[in-house]
Amino acid sequence: MATLLLPFLFLIFLSQSPISLSIRPNHPHPLPSKPKSLIFPLKTRSIPPSSLPSSPNKLRFHHNVTLTVSLSVGTPPQNATMVLDTGSELSWLRCATSSPLSFNPYASSSFSSIPCSSPTCVSQARDLPIPATCEKSSKKCHVALSYSDASTSEGSLSSDLFRLGDMSASPSPIRTTFGCMTSAFDSALDPTATTGLLGMNRGALSFVTQTETRRFSYCISDRDSSGVLLIGSTNLPFMLPLNYTPFVQINLPLPYFDRVAYSVQLDGIRVGSTQLPIPKSVLLPDHTGAGQTMVDSGTQFTFLLGDPYNILRTEFLRQTEGILTPLNEPDYVFQGAFDLCFRVPEGKPVPVYVPSVALVFKGAEMVVAGERLLYKVPGEKRGGDGVWCFTFGNSDLVPISAYVIGHHHQQNVWVEYDLENGRVGFAPVKCDVASQKLGLTL
Repeated sequence: MATLLLPFLFLIFLSQSPISLSIRPNHPHPLPSKPKSLIFPLKTRSIPPSSLPSSPNKLRFHHNVTLTVSLSVGTPPQNATMVLDTGSELSWLRCATSSPLSFNPYASSSFSSIPCSSPTCVSQARDLPIPATCEKSSKKCHVALSYSDASTSEGSLSSDLFRLGDMSASPSPIRTTFGCMTSAFDSALDPTATTGLLGMNRGALSFVTQTETRRFSYCISDRDSSGVLLIGSTNLPFMLPLNYTPFVQINLPLPYFDRVAYSVQLDGIRVGSTQLPIPKSVLLPDHTGAGQTMVDSGTQFTFLLGDPYNILRTEFLRQTEGILTPLNEPDYVFQGAFDLCFRVPEGKPVPVYVPSVALVFKGAEMVVAGERLLYKVPGEKRGGDGVWCFTFGNSDLVPISAYVIGHHHQQNVWVEYDLENGRVGFAPVKCDVASQKLGLTL
């Protein structure tokens, strides 16, 4: 998920170094690779409309689907289901004493609040988009987060023992700094099923950094809720080789460039066999840092800046003429950013002749095809037709000053974050099959 103005993304991932002393995987044995790799189930969770805010104007856009992973936190362990977000730094939990889907800090003997004078508050919180402050009465380190969809969360910086997996995890958990939030308004979290957010970017307080994870990866199925989170090297015998693209790094502090995001260089976009006439300069960050391309598991769909989006929109309409029926309602914009929508007869699939869209990077590409190109809007009908919208949105309408590749377009793609070598890898995979081969049960 993208944050406002400065760092745009927010959530976590895990490490290549063996951490089996502190995390017990769902799989009974480590994968046969060196160093050890650990696997966990990653679940695709739909957010019911009843869980969304009552005021439709509160959020600029919201999330219908999120990726979640199970953890236990504290002593004795309390179960937590957290949204996996490679676009965010700080992990956080809803903290309350009575709600069954919140973390109760008073029930954990290992919980501790972080004071304002702590180096963690003074220096390690430097990458957060909103600087930490001091709560005058309690002297606790106060944190507030704000995201591009107008979601917010607020509370105090704290620490406790985290274990990935179920409550019977290893007796050697990881002491993790996180936000213990007393106020949270977040479109990515279903309050009836999730407890918080796991921050997986490269910031000082991310779960990845705190666990010294050097490589992690995941895949998401397009057929069911199954998915895989792997910590360590991706040496799987049934997989095609990964194609890598390097991180884009700008060391100068720029107002709109998130230096701890998984930022890559988008070189071009292709519709079918047609390369779009997008100037390379438009795909590069400008002097303010606006225009970076981020891979984000916490954002559902993909966003492009206005000019490239309009070129893609025009070409997709041209190539689908006679195949898809445009909605032709100029005032209808799904979630405030998706203004290209179509009518598809109820009960019928998306036509097979819809052209694919390829995002082309240096050394790699991601091909989006079939139903991943269109999303059926829940509850929207026009006569006997459903409303399906193009899953590329216009960043300028949100607004987000970046290109963001969401998890909807990462379905059936093995995505690896290789921090050791500064790169992201992609390979096509049938994720439901991969989940079965790895012995995961969800």
